[in-house]
Amino acid sequence: MSTDTTLRSRSGHDLGPLSAVERERLAQRLSPEERRILLEHGTERPFCGVLLLQKAPGHYACRLCGLPLFRAGAKFDSGTGWPSFDTPCDPDHLREIADDSLGMRRTEIRCRRCDGHLGHVFPDGPPPTGLRYCLNSAALAFVPDGATPGQ
Repeated sequence: MSTDTTLRSRSGHDLGPLSAVERERLAQRLSPEERRILLEHGTERPFCGVLLLQKAPGHYACRLCGLPLFRAGAKFDSGTGWPSFDTPCDPDHLREIADDSLGMRRTEIRCRRCDGHLGHVFPDGPPPTGLRYCLNSAALAFVPDGATPGQ
């Protein structure tokens, strides 16, 4: 019988929650804007994110902990001013939370491993999922195909 109690996603990534000490250690690398968005649930202004126009092959990972979140092929131009995706690379990597903060029901998405705020998901995306994962560029790190994600 295995004694490994590590929580793993379907794609094999460690989803065990970070300790408070590890989360703070990783957060020290963040800019003030990245901290505001990831740790304080902020939102960047539309059409200002550095990843909005990124079209290279690769994937997008959580800026705080490096967990892969979306493949570049799932990205589409929603016209909203934020990077948008129709499918996560592994649904286990995201956590959804009801958000009623603006007087309307939205679904906040957070990184499953570090609990960093990423953005929101809406039911108005393209086929086949009909979903639009609307992300903050400051919450993401782009990793080009062939590159090793840095930590």
